Amino acid sequence: MRWRIHGDEELWGSRWLSVRALDVEQPDGGRTEYHAIRLSDVAAAVVTDVDDRVLLLWRHRFLTDTWAWELPMGIVEPGETPIAAAAREVEEETGWRPGPLSELIYSQPGAGIMDAAHHVYRATTATWIGHPVERNESDRIEWIPLSDVPGLIQRREIVSAITLVGLQQTLLNS
Repeated sequence: MRWRIHGDEELWGSRWLSVRALDVEQPDGGRTEYHAIRLSDVAAAVVTDVDDRVLLLWRHRFLTDTWAWELPMGIVEPGETPIAAAAREVEEETGWRPGPLSELIYSQPGAGIMDAAHHVYRATTATWIGHPVERNESDRIEWIPLSDVPGLIQRREIVSAITLVGLQQTLLNS
């Protein structure tokens, strides 16, 4: 059963997202207006070290007024590959340069309402290059034992979808 888009109009937009009104035809032939968000793709990295620790940021998300641990992540800029964005974000947000990155997992976090893709990469080494240049991202940057991750998830100290997907995939592969 395939839905078909006959029209796509922007209602509001910014550099990061666009709220759209779509004219869609449903599988039964009916037509309806459907609202959706076209959102920039996001790249993140699970960076671990030889002691089975993962590099995480403790940060406040003002929109939900929550504090939690997150992977370094950010929007894939126009003309940038997701893997380059992941490496850039790690450096900017943590001051660590990840070793070689490999694809860990890909997800579409809200495919029923938005078209964003989440690209998560994995590095098993990192080199300290200096203090983070992005000072608005986190209160703390720490290497957390991977064995602590399930408890952090249980206590809702990890709630970001891209962080959950990346860390759970890492634990599954361990």
